[in-house]
Amino acid sequence: MSYSVGQVAGFAGVTVRTLHHYDEIGLLAPGGRSHAGHRRYDDADLDRLQQILFYRELGFPLDEVAALLDDPEADPRAHLRRQHELLTARIEKLQKMAAAVEHAMEARTMGIDLTPEERFEVFGDKDPEAHAEEAERRWGGTETYAESQRRTARYTKDDWKRMQAEVASWGERYDALMEAGERPDGERAMDMAEEHRQHITTWFYVCTYEIHRGLGEMYVADERFKEFYDSMRPGLAEHLRDAITANAARHTPRS
Repeated sequence: MSYSVGQVAGFAGVTVRTLHHYDEIGLLAPGGRSHAGHRRYDDADLDRLQQILFYRELGFPLDEVAALLDDPEADPRAHLRRQHELLTARIEKLQKMAAAVEHAMEARTMGIDLTPEERFEVFGDKDPEAHAEEAERRWGGTETYAESQRRTARYTKDDWKRMQAEVASWGERYDALMEAGERPDGERAMDMAEEHRQHITTWFYVCTYEIHRGLGEMYVADERFKEFYDSMRPGLAEHLRDAITANAARHTPRS
């Protein structure tokens, strides 16, 4: 099988001009030509193009890509192993960045102060400002995120103090509720869960019951937030998670 330059461009998600350039610099010369002199690419050419695009995605300049691929001592399997290692490292880095953004958003919602080390540890020795635009592009596109950003940008120091005082008051009352032996699916516990949801809606973004359930799960799964709630009373994170679930169920219409 052989393929036209247009077909290959479509397969690989690149432009015809890019393939012409790769041919001109000797990086990817097509394996054949049609009777009319048009470029034709075979399966070996597609394999090489895949390798080129992998290395380009990983940030290698074209001259280094050519040197790597044309090394007579290189085993094709070694290229795949190297690329797998580099891609795995990049995936882990992006996952850490995504987790950092999510934690920062929710930490701000709940009034948890992040230390400078916690804010920037994910970036290592890199300048975190260099990643701000990328983080915004990848994870800042939701309306919930935008609404939270719009509201908090207007808050004064007194606003933050008032919000945190509300959190502290709520925590004291929830502690007393647990001390009295209230079950998570009891009326008082569900009312406290509803107050918790309304607090988020009032200060940050519209917190639907579905979003609230997800937050409740995170309060137990994420050590930072589990510690925050359990500092009010041991076991409060799980009790609140169950109260949130029960409260959402009583407000969700049955089909």
